[in-house]
Amino acid sequence: MPYQPKDSFESPRFCGVRTFMRLPYVEHLDAGEPIDFAVVGVPFDTGQSYRSGARFGPAHIRDFSVLLRPYHPQQDINVFDYVSGIDYGDLPVVPGYIEETYRRMVEGLTPLLDRSIVPIVLGGDHSITLGELRAVAKRYGPVGLIHFDSHSDTWDSYFGQKYNHGTPFRRAAEEGLLAPERVIQVGMRGPLYGPKDLDDARQLGFAVYTTDDLLAMGIPEMIRLIRERVGSGPTFLSFDIDFLDPVYAPGTGTPEVAGVTVAQAQQLVRGLAGLNIVAYDLVEVLPAYDSGQITAAAAANVVYEFIALLALQKRGGHRDG
Repeated sequence: MPYQPKDSFESPRFCGVRTFMRLPYVEHLDAGEPIDFAVVGVPFDTGQSYRSGARFGPAHIRDFSVLLRPYHPQQDINVFDYVSGIDYGDLPVVPGYIEETYRRMVEGLTPLLDRSIVPIVLGGDHSITLGELRAVAKRYGPVGLIHFDSHSDTWDSYFGQKYNHGTPFRRAAEEGLLAPERVIQVGMRGPLYGPKDLDDARQLGFAVYTTDDLLAMGIPEMIRLIRERVGSGPTFLSFDIDFLDPVYAPGTGTPEVAGVTVAQAQQLVRGLAGLNIVAYDLVEVLPAYDSGQITAAAAANVVYEFIALLALQKRGGHRDG
């Protein structure tokens, strides 16, 4: 029987060890059923520049995720009829030591990627995406990128340091982990230090769209642009929770006003069905600033949309939500 969540009609949601969506906790990949995806925590936040505490993000997202259910009505699919998934636990990060954490991330994610298991990573701050991309590029070569965020994260350095949550995509481009012509960033907004903040990303070859661009053109047109940009090649999807307006995601490290709603974000992710997305992450959830689990609810539901995309890919075909 494929790995799937516990039956909440048999076991109350408040029972048991917290895993994402009550999936089995599996550490040994050769011990059981075939696995299509693995939820992986990377509780690292040493790369944050303002509010710290995203190391507690994976646990916070998992805690809310017990409320998720297997049938996705907008996509008309029972996701676990088509995919087998596990919670792989957390990778052993090294607080305060980002480069050693990157090494451990590559070491921890490689066994999944070598088996064509799609990693869905829960952060942690956005610096961790560089470690993920190093592992993914070992398996697939330079990949496309769909990046939902309010910040471009393409600074050359911050506080004189090359590795933090403001620099991962510049480093990824420099290291040849990305195919720049297949990179698209969506949702940039808020005050900047100058026009260079976004121009740097464009000079790297990335397509960059602000939240104002998105709202002016509409979600269907943005979906068309994303699909056109990344094409059919292997693609990484990175979702910073501050892509959402802080009304919907107050628990994050660097909030920016005037973002999108959770419903709009769901529509965007649902519109990516059929793309060749080989790895996902959701980052920058900070529980200490999250009143009433608002941010955790949004984050867990976005990750659920990731899993639904995988199920649709396995089934073939989809309904736009």
